[in-house]
Formats: sequence, C-alpha cells, structure tokens
Amino acid sequence: MLAIGEFSRLTHLSVRTLRRYHEAGLLVPAAVDRSTGYRSYSGDQIATAQVIHRLRELDVPLADVRRIIESTDPGNRAALVSDHLARLEVELDRTRAAVVSLRRLLDPDPVPLSVELRAVPEAMVAAIEDDVDSDAMAAWFAGALAELDAAVDKRTGPLGGIYDNSLFEEGRGHVMLHVPAADPPHLGRVHPTTLPAVELAVATHVGPHDHADVTYGELGTWVVANALAVAGPVRETYLVGPADDPDPSAWRTEIGWPIFRMS
Repeated sequence: MLAIGEFSRLTHLSVRTLRRYHEAGLLVPAAVDRSTGYRSYSGDQIATAQVIHRLRELDVPLADVRRIIESTDPGNRAALVSDHLARLEVELDRTRAAVVSLRRLLDPDPVPLSVELRAVPEAMVAAIEDDVDSDAMAAWFAGALAELDAAVDKRTGPLGGIYDNSLFEEGRGHVMLHVPAADPPHLGRVHPTTLPAVELAVATHVGPHDHADVTYGELGTWVVANALAVAGPVRETYLVGPADDPDPSAWRTEIGWPIFRMS
C-alpha cells in the first residue's frame, strides 16, 4: 500500500487533486484509515491515475472521465475518447482560424485587397432556398449541397450562394444555394430560377471560410472609400472548395456586394 504522498509522487497528481478525485468518486483510495482519515493506494491504481491525468490534460469533463474509467467495454471507452478528441479538433480549428484572422487584422503592412467592379448578367440556375438561422447554416448548407449534387448532372459554372442582409444583422434570413445549369431540374427542394443581373464589387477570399469576415470587412472598407453603397443581398461564388481540394489554404471564394454609386 502507498501513502497518499508516495502515490502523488508516482502519478504526478497533487495530494489536493487526489483528495478532490476521491471526493468526486473518481479515484477512490484502496483504504482509508477510519481514525486518522489517511488515504492509502494500491500499486495497480497507478495506471488508472495516469489515465485520469492524461484525460484531464485533454480537458475531458470529470463526468466523462468517470464513464471512461468505469467502462469495461474497450470499444465504448474508445468511442468516448474519440468523441472528445473530435470536439477538441473542432475547437483547435476554430482557434487556428482566429489566430490567422487576428494576425491579418494586426498586420502593420497588409496586402491591399484586390477589388473588381463586375457587371453580372442574369443567369438560369438550379436552386434551393429557405429562411435559415445563422447557427444552423452549416447543416443547412451541407444538406442543400448534397441535394443539388444529386439533382444536377451538368453544371455550367461554379456553386454560388445568395445571403439576405438580415442573416448577418438579425441572425436569420433568406438563403439561396445555386448552381448554373442549362436545363435546371425541378426535383424535391431543387427548382429552376433566374438570378437577376447585378453590379458587384467583388473580392476573393483565400482559405477556409472561418475568417471570411476579415475579407468582408476589407471589401466593405473599399466600398465606402469609393463612395459606393451596398444594394441587396451578398453573393458568394465558391471557385475552389472542399470538394475540389482537401487543403483549406487552396480554397477560393468570391464575395460580391451588389453596389450603386452614391451621389
């Protein structure tokens, strides 16, 4: 049997932490002296303590740690750990995107954004559209894209999206995902529609969409500086995306703001 101090040195868990884990029922000592309250641990608890230590280093919640160490099914334990690792990877991706955006915003010598004024003619497209909450956009986008891919055999141009201003201003707005097609089908949610002609101020966002807000801001600054005003929903055109290249740094999204010149 090992005294709590010895067990602490062997596992690199502080005495205070071991006491907290005991109180939480996470790592119960092999024996507790009734008269003194001294805790003692067995040698075979060292491995369990080390597993707990690693899980806590990965910020696994105590309740999940308990489920993992109490599970007798290796497959179940692996699934619980994998679920948490997947959540960590998502958070890591968000952190990396935030760092990229912040560095770009704080760059003392930023590369000037290239903006093009473009007259876009009307176009026949196959589209799916709906009113969507901003926090449900990712799921809606994925579902709509899958339907369009299944319904449209021959595209005549890249995938595009039109996003109502209220989506950004109020967190809910009208969204349309579309692909140009010579003979757009009417199948399920997919239907043919004609996009009206429009004058756009267009800039290309490079990389994943997580920090597209920086490009939006730079484009907005350019629009204001050139005495233009936004007139209508934002258009995005996905020139290169995940389906074209798995490397996010290769993705290219054109952001187009319908504009008119202020008098």
